[in-house]
Amino acid sequence: MMIRIHPIAGVVGFLTILTFWASTLYVELFGTYADVVAVKLMVLKGLWLLIPAMAIVGASGMKMGHRRKDAPARAKKKRMPLIAANGLLVLVPAAIYLSSKASAGSFDLSFYVVQVIELTAGACNLALMGLSIKDGRAMAKRRRAAAK
Repeated sequence: MMIRIHPIAGVVGFLTILTFWASTLYVELFGTYADVVAVKLMVLKGLWLLIPAMAIVGASGMKMGHRRKDAPARAKKKRMPLIAANGLLVLVPAAIYLSSKASAGSFDLSFYVVQVIELTAGACNLALMGLSIKDGRAMAKRRRAAAK
């Protein structure tokens, strides 16, 4: 069961962050202030999907890989704390702050500084998660080959 849940949760997390990131970038470049408010509210509400997905992928990954010592598993183990810290210490607080500022119509310098930080941190998490997905696929391919 864990073998099925882990990749699904990982892809849900990755696609959720990608949706947040792309929507934010698009609305900042081409949208109105009302569009920015709507996207910031969508991101804030989307945390109810993202946080459980990331918790599931982290817990299931630790459960499945706690004994593995191969290079892809070690790389995934090194990335996960960075992804989690980035999400919990940067992305979640930024989403809350930006939604609050946008809802108040306060598009000042601090809003845009935090927005740039959020976009940068989101891009970093997407890159790290993408590498983990790639390594996970390679590990699954090796496992299927060994089972044959």
